[in-house]
Amino acid sequence: MHAAVKIIIGLILVLVGLGLFVDSVYPISGMKGTLGIDWLGNFIIVLTGTIPIFLILLGLFVVWLEIDELKIAKEFEEMEKEEVKKGTKKKK
Repeated sequence: MHAAVKIIIGLILVLVGLGLFVDSVYPISGMKGTLGIDWLGNFIIVLTGTIPIFLILLGLFVVWLEIDELKIAKEFEEMEKEEVKKGTKKKK
């Protein structure tokens, strides 16, 4: 599929999504949103439910990266000590 076609499809999807949100805030018909669905309210509920999970996963990722960084630094120091003992690297 050509890139321009994908861009047009993406823009149509964005406009439909925005239209559903706008329809739930300013309903065109007498009902609250399309088919009576409060799209914006439901989105806010999902968003508030996923933020804590996202923060937990982000925190775990940061902790994992930092632990790995400490392990690498320790291994590097041990490797330098071994090189100094073997005499392959001169002291600075």
